Parts: sequence; C-alpha cells; structure tokens
Amino acid sequence: MKQKEGVIKPKTKRAKRFLDNRAPKLTENVKNAMIMKGGNTSMTVTQALKDIYALKKPCAVLYKKKNITRPFEDSTSLEFFSKKTDSSLFLFGSHNKKRPNNLIFGRLFDFHVLDMIELGIEKYNSLSEIKSSKCPEGTKPMLVFAGEAFDHDNDHKRLKSLLTDFFRGPVVPSVRLAGLEHVLHFTALEGKIYMRSYRSLLKKSGCRTPRIELEEIGPSFDFVLRRTHLASDDLYKTAHRQPKALKPKKKKNISHDTFGTKFGRLHMQKQDLAKLQTRKMKGLRKRGPAAAAVVEGETSPKTAKVEVE
Repeated sequence: MKQKEGVIKPKTKRAKRFLDNRAPKLTENVKNAMIMKGGNTSMTVTQALKDIYALKKPCAVLYKKKNITRPFEDSTSLEFFSKKTDSSLFLFGSHNKKRPNNLIFGRLFDFHVLDMIELGIEKYNSLSEIKSSKCPEGTKPMLVFAGEAFDHDNDHKRLKSLLTDFFRGPVVPSVRLAGLEHVLHFTALEGKIYMRSYRSLLKKSGCRTPRIELEEIGPSFDFVLRRTHLASDDLYKTAHRQPKALKPKKKKNISHDTFGTKFGRLHMQKQDLAKLQTRKMKGLRKRGPAAAAVVEGETSPKTAKVEVE
C-alpha cells in the first residue's frame, strides 16, 4: 500500500479487502476486545484475564506480554493497539500494593478512550475450580442485571452499559431455544458487584414448556468499584448516534405496547345510521303502498278478485 496526501491507496487485492473491512459501514463489524496485562500482575489477575478471554472468544485478542502503561494517566498505547487490531473494547489487568488485583474495563470511540471503570477483585473462582460441563465457545450469553444501583446510580448505569457492550456478542436476528444456554448474572448489592456464570439446563416438565435449571460453570467474581473515567454527556450522545439510513421509518397511526403487540388507529368519517346496510330479512323488508293495502284487506295480490265490466 502507498500513501499519497493522507489517502492510502492499496496496491493488491488483499490490501483492498483489508481497507474495505476497516472502512466505516452502516452496520459495523462485531466489537472486538483487547485483553492485556500491565507491568505488575498477580496469578489471580492473569488467570482472571484468561477466563474472561474464554468467555469472549472468538471476538477477542489476548496479549501474553506485559505492557508497562497506566490507562488512567496515559492511554496512548491503548489507542495505538486499538487501531492496530481494530478493537473498540479493552480489559486491562494490573496488581500493586495500593490497588491489588485490579481490572479495568473500557471502550473506545473513534480510537479514543470513551469510558473506563476500574474494578477490584475481592473473591474469585476460576473456570477450572468449578467442575461442571462448560458452554461451547462463542455461545451468545443472556445478560441479567439485578440491583437498584444499576437503575439509579450514574456510575453503575455506565458500568451496566459497558458490561453489556463487552459481553453481548454478535447481533443475530433469531436464536433457537436450545442456544439459550449461557447466563451471565450481575448483582449490585451493598457497594459490591457480584458476577456469576451459569449454564441453563432444559429439563422435562410434563408439558410443552421445559423446566429450566441453572448450573454454575464459572468464573465467579466479587468486585468492588474503584476509579472511573466517564465520557461527557455530549460525547456519550455522539458515540451512540445512528446513521439516518438505519433509523426505522415511523409509520403513522401504528403503535406497540411493552409486549410488542401491534396496534393500529383508523380514522373514519361520521356514519349515517339510516343508510347503514343491515342483514336482509323478510320481516324487515320495506313495503310499498300496494303491499300495505293487501295486508289491510288480508288478501294476497295473487288471489285478489278483479271486477270486469
């Protein structure tokens, strides 16, 4: 590829496909995540990064070498690696005396850091410690958030949005019932955040709807919220802006309720009930003057006697 006046021109078809894949699109690619560790880490942080990478695969890149950087002080290295790997999410692990067993979840917009939230690991059980059958790689998880803090506190609201972005996986039009087998549950309670991973089992219930049981498969975390770096409201709104071509066209007089039921409103002119067409019955048929005279004389028009002069 050669660069001329700030425009990169590909010289091969492979380079052209690479640039087309990186170019802006109406429907963007699946968000990739960078998972890396800092200069100082512990065994807990290293194993936690590997387990989260196992949940995130194949939409993740795991860096095995140490990266001596501090995201809250200087994020240039994160932005460089983001541009190199075309990743918009990152997870950074570190360990020191002041902040032991530290994980930083973050996301980027236009290859610049948008949000960063630092979580400390207080208790951790790895995938290998919990002996149970695991979900296949690349399974799209169901995300459950419990706790009033996720709806009222601003930091927890952003954390909920960030975790949804990180673990949601690819957007699919439909999912079969048997494919809903992985559940990630986040609970905010008493200043802590509990993350649990379950596998849903479909059992026989004697009817058409199966009975569902949850089996913990790991990993499980007990987090405590530490530092945050949140984007301003204007930048946050800009990052969530959608192109006009993707916005659904609003249809007049059509609405939906919370359950997705479709309702339509009809506009009609005022009806004249005198001209309303009803069901035709002999008893309701209108009679002319001749028929009315026959009824009064109680003689049928077919047998009426006619005087002849």
